[in-house]
Amino acid sequence: MKRAEIVLAARGWIGTPYRHQASLKGVGCDCLGLLRGLWRETVGAEPERAPPYSRDWAEASGREALLGAAGRYLVPVRGRCWQAGDVLFFRWRNHLPAKHCAIATGEGTMVHAHDGASVAEVAIAPWWDRHLAAIFSFPGAEP
Repeated sequence: MKRAEIVLAARGWIGTPYRHQASLKGVGCDCLGLLRGLWRETVGAEPERAPPYSRDWAEASGREALLGAAGRYLVPVRGRCWQAGDVLFFRWRNHLPAKHCAIATGEGTMVHAHDGASVAEVAIAPWWDRHLAAIFSFPGAEP
């Protein structure tokens, strides 16, 4: 699959309302739901079912559940150089597990689902860059 196809698919979710644990384009999703929906559109059936999770699941468990799942199905990117179509993971504080993800759409932009808003394409401002925890690519992503 081409990275441009991933970006196009991600942009197709723009305007989808934020809904915790949802993953339906135009109806509702959270950041994981956006990633799950993009997987279904670009790769195929989801490889595992996401367990129910609370809004504070990462802090409560202390485990890197999101990065663990990413490591099972996505391809890790070394360093901090992402490409359009890569999946960006963020942690709110250095000592907390990563609990937010987004899709890079260009050199300085991403599509993400953020609590209290609709899916949007935003600039990767310095705040986001400072909180970047990991970068992964979809399997088989090509230029």
